[in-house]
Amino acid sequence: MTDRLALVTGGTGGIGTEICAELAQQGYRVVATDLPNGGANGNAHGNGGIAEWRRGLQERGLDVAFEPADVSDFKSCLQLARTLERDYGTVEILVNGAGITRDSTLRKMNLVQWDEVLRVNLDSVFNISRQFIDGMLHQGFGRIVNIASVNGQRGQFGQTNYSAAKAGMHGFTMALARETAGKGITVNSVSPGYVETNMVMSIAEKIREKIIKQIPVGRFAHPAEIARLVGFLAADESGYITGANIPINGGYRIGT
Repeated sequence: MTDRLALVTGGTGGIGTEICAELAQQGYRVVATDLPNGGANGNAHGNGGIAEWRRGLQERGLDVAFEPADVSDFKSCLQLARTLERDYGTVEILVNGAGITRDSTLRKMNLVQWDEVLRVNLDSVFNISRQFIDGMLHQGFGRIVNIASVNGQRGQFGQTNYSAAKAGMHGFTMALARETAGKGITVNSVSPGYVETNMVMSIAEKIREKIIKQIPVGRFAHPAEIARLVGFLAADESGYITGANIPINGGYRIGT
């Protein structure tokens, strides 16, 4: 058990909710952040908003706080950091999980689709991490886990924006890991394959069946499986793992 403070961006989504739950079960004080009514893709709380999301966690015996922020906006992240420092203390565990999709082939993609995905999926990693890195350095401890994607490793048709953002996220991970490795801070990325979230399950059934046939394990991941890996990387005992990208894709992509 630990009293460390963890912040999860995109914390109301399908994967984000389970990451919050995993960290809370391990004894962390957990704060989720997202847009005031939840994120854009694959939220776990349906139409009931944040209140329903919190009730769902409370029914599991878990207490997770929520603070709204737009992680694509630097000033919003600055205000979030001030609120957290005032009301909760120093963030020592940071999970950058916010993400959206705006799929289109490049020849049909417009500037808005490109900019929105890069701002939410990649700029946010700087916007949030920049707020808390000084505190981690001062504490001499920190864990940053960035939620990337298998499509940042292999690319995906119709996702030049998303694939570029997720690949960039791991470049950020490796560089920051080098900057902080001697300071008690680890920085790693996790690259899930297809996960059983609302977003994925909204894909037409025939297409889902085709995807599953390409996954050696023969199914989509459960969000809790991604969360378990994040919990492992967040632990005090994981201090020798940094700058790594850990795939969790059921064999969908094997190799470097």
